Amino acid sequence: MENEQEKPTTFFRFEDLRIYHKSLEYVSWGYDMAKSSGNDPFTKSFFDRFLVSAQNISTNIAEGSSRNKSQFVYYLKMAKSSVRECVVLTTLASHRNFISQKQYDESKNQLMEMTKMIGALIGSLQRSVKVGDHGNDEDENE
Repeated sequence: MENEQEKPTTFFRFEDLRIYHKSLEYVSWGYDMAKSSGNDPFTKSFFDRFLVSAQNISTNIAEGSSRNKSQFVYYLKMAKSSVRECVVLTTLASHRNFISQKQYDESKNQLMEMTKMIGALIGSLQRSVKVGDHGNDEDENE
């Protein structure tokens, strides 16, 4: 019982993942960009789409974390797809002068970092499944 008290954990497993928090930071960054872009309906529509893609990174991580490892890998791959959507939207935003070169660079750097983090997590999960985790690996807390 003492070990349980010493180790502070969250009820939701995904809240312990650094990539989850990184993705939330990116969503916040996106909201800041949208807020500073003005009220033009076309720009607003563009940033609405961008924010959906950015939020999908976090939501796929959260959703997948409650599944077994192979399903979690699937959801992480979906999160990587959302990262790639954000890369395209970042490039379009730069081409349309919705964001500055500095903001473009910030976005691309964050997206590259998240891609690497998600890839590392996928690799870790795939190795653990191959090593001998053949039983039920559902998360019993969720």
